[in-house]
Amino acid sequence: MKVAFSIALVLMLAGAAFGQLPQCGAVAGWQQQGANRAYTTDDLFEYMDGNSEGYFIYRFVSMKGITCQSGDSTIVIDISEFEDSEYAYGMFTSTRDSRLPVEKIGTNGQVTPRRIIFVKDKFYVELGANPEKDFTSELRAYTAIIEKSISGQTTLPETLSWFPKENLDTARLVPESVLGLRLLKRGYVGQYNFGKGFIVKEASPEAAAQLMTRLKARFGETAPATIADEAFTATDKYLNGLCIFRKGNIVGGFADLKAGRDGVADAAALAANIK
Repeated sequence: MKVAFSIALVLMLAGAAFGQLPQCGAVAGWQQQGANRAYTTDDLFEYMDGNSEGYFIYRFVSMKGITCQSGDSTIVIDISEFEDSEYAYGMFTSTRDSRLPVEKIGTNGQVTPRRIIFVKDKFYVELGANPEKDFTSELRAYTAIIEKSISGQTTLPETLSWFPKENLDTARLVPESVLGLRLLKRGYVGQYNFGKGFIVKEASPEAAAQLMTRLKARFGETAPATIADEAFTATDKYLNGLCIFRKGNIVGGFADLKAGRDGVADAAALAANIK
C-alpha cells in the first residue's frame, strides 16, 4: 500500500507534552478503531495482564494508545512514559530482539515487518500490526509522526559507553538486584564472553564505601586489589570469580569470570573509562 501523509492530519495531534498519538487517517486508507486508551500503574494490568510487571520494574508512569484499522488489518500503537530516560531505555533493551539490528529512531529503535519499537527521552513506543504480512511502510509512517512529536534527549545513557568494547556482547540497565544481589539495587550489566561487567551508582562516595563493606561481608574471604579508590577479588558459589572496585560513588567490576581469569585487568579497564 502506498503511504501518503496529510499535513493537516499530522498536525491534528493530542498530548504534546506526553508524546503525540497520530491521527489514524494520517496514513491513507486507515481509520481509528474504538476509543483512545489511557492507563496508569493502577490499571495497566487490565490491558496487559501479567506483562504489566515487566513495565513496573522499569518505573512505568503511564500509557496512552490508539488502534488504527484498514479492512481486516490493525495497527496497535502505545506510548509509555517512564520515570526517566534511563528507565525508558532499559525497557527498550528488555523488549528488543538482541539477534536483530537496531537503527537510529529517537534514541534507538528496531524495525520488523509487523512491529516497530523505539525509545526517545523517557518515552517508549510500540507499534504492532496484524495479520501476518509486511506493514513496514505504514509502521514507519506512524513512527515518523510520533518520533517528531516527542522532545528531549536522543543520546544513549552515558554509562553504556564506560564498558570496554572488546568482547562485549550486550549491555543493559538492570532495574533491581544487579547480578542477582539485593545489595546492588540498580545498575548496568555488560555481557562478555568471559564474564559479566557491572556498574552501580550510589548517592555518594560514602554510600559506595559502605556498599563495598557489605559486599566484602557477603562474599567472606576476599583479597585486596589495586584499582581506583579500593578493590577486592573473591570467589562465590553462584557468581564464580569476582573483581569489584569503587571509584568515587560508583561500584563496578566483573563477576561470573571463567576459571583462571581474576578480572583485575578487566576491572581496571572499566574503572579507567568511568568519568
